[in-house]
Amino acid sequence: MLWTALVLGLAGSFHCIGMCGPIAFVLPVDRSSKSKLIFQTILYHLGRIISYSLIGLLFGFIGKGLYLAGFQQRLSILMGVVMIAIVLIPVAIFNKYNFSKPLYQIIGKVKQKLGSYLTKKSNKALFLIGFFNGFLPCGLVYMALLGSISTGNAVNGALYMAVFGIGTIPLMTGAIFLGNFVNLSIRNKIQKAIPVFVVIIGLLFILRGLGLGIPYISPSDAKLQISNNPADCITIEKSE
Repeated sequence: MLWTALVLGLAGSFHCIGMCGPIAFVLPVDRSSKSKLIFQTILYHLGRIISYSLIGLLFGFIGKGLYLAGFQQRLSILMGVVMIAIVLIPVAIFNKYNFSKPLYQIIGKVKQKLGSYLTKKSNKALFLIGFFNGFLPCGLVYMALLGSISTGNAVNGALYMAVFGIGTIPLMTGAIFLGNFVNLSIRNKIQKAIPVFVVIIGLLFILRGLGLGIPYISPSDAKLQISNNPADCITIEKSE
């Protein structure tokens, strides 16, 4: 299901321009040299992808715990349902029960660090801007994290978030090179379409968990089961 991370990143890039665009517009890149501009842009993206991957590693580990607890493919169904529920539940309800308030102090420190590096012109600063940028609160990142949990594996969770980050690169690079190049009306239309993509991806996770035997989308229950005992695999091969 890694391709869903790429789709989410590509489709959600317009959301990224709205949320992180102001940071991309004012990045302290060296525009006097095209090679330096490209290199520093890569450093910024590398910082973002590393921070996404670290968060994905943590949430993938959480997913592994849920998987070992017996959820198995039901974990994918649960994450898909949560994705769809978040889209359908009115924003006012989330604002009323804001669970991120305890994190405000940490987020404040991240923003402070980010602001300090935006005033510096160095390769290290560009990398760290991207790194701290990846830790800023973002609804789209939260959706991707649900996907990383459903992988049921720490490494795959990190890989899922890395692929998501790669998906955001094209439009974010455009924002760095060209500034606010996307027409506001077009951006608003695509912003409205993003929840549709999230619902579709949520449905795909549900289908995956159901094990309907559809290749690549909903593999059979047998293929979703993972055994840590090599003897079990030998038994299966003999029975076939």
